[in-house]
Amino acid sequence: MLTFIKKITLVTIVSVSMIACTKNESSVVAPLTANVVKDLAADTVLGIASNGMPYSAGKYTFYSLENNAIVPNTDSATTKWDVAFVSTKILINGGTSGTGMGGAFVYTGLFDDLKTIPTDSVFKTDNAPASYAITYGSGKGWYTYDQATSLVTPLAGRVLVIRTASGKYAKIEIINYYKGGVTLPVTASDADKLSKQRYYTFRYIFQPNGTKTF
Repeated sequence: MLTFIKKITLVTIVSVSMIACTKNESSVVAPLTANVVKDLAADTVLGIASNGMPYSAGKYTFYSLENNAIVPNTDSATTKWDVAFVSTKILINGGTSGTGMGGAFVYTGLFDDLKTIPTDSVFKTDNAPASYAITYGSGKGWYTYDQATSLVTPLAGRVLVIRTASGKYAKIEIINYYKGGVTLPVTASDADKLSKQRYYTFRYIFQPNGTKTF
């Protein structure tokens, strides 16, 4: 009889242990990984006008951070996209730029160190033409422009914190602005500096559960 009771007790302990392990394993949340987008064309230069100025088609490239995909221009009036790129300007899907819940601000700090969006953060919305959530202009947002070399360089330690069209959150780091993900040398020809610019390489993390942690 004692042997039988011991066997039941042992089976019960093993069963409880297995259930506990299963619960612990299921509660483990996989870490979020960064998506890397390479050479995203953003209204690339088509040529030089008679006045000597470069010209382009003037079209934005719309992007879904949630789906990690380009969104057709025909869906520009929807909530299918989160950010849009044209030259050095980046729009968010909210305010005057879209129908979504989008907002953003430029965070000063390292991409990997931003684990949680600070509670006192203020998400701005686009209010064209007066202002944009992601400020553009040399030294004002995510990049600098050197007139002497005609090169655009991302500012170190700048992270774009995005509230998406659906009200979720993401963080973006612009890595490069030139085709191939490498800034051209100062000695590059003017033709190369024009034709190879406006190709974004960036990495981002999207938080699908709606929280402000990454």
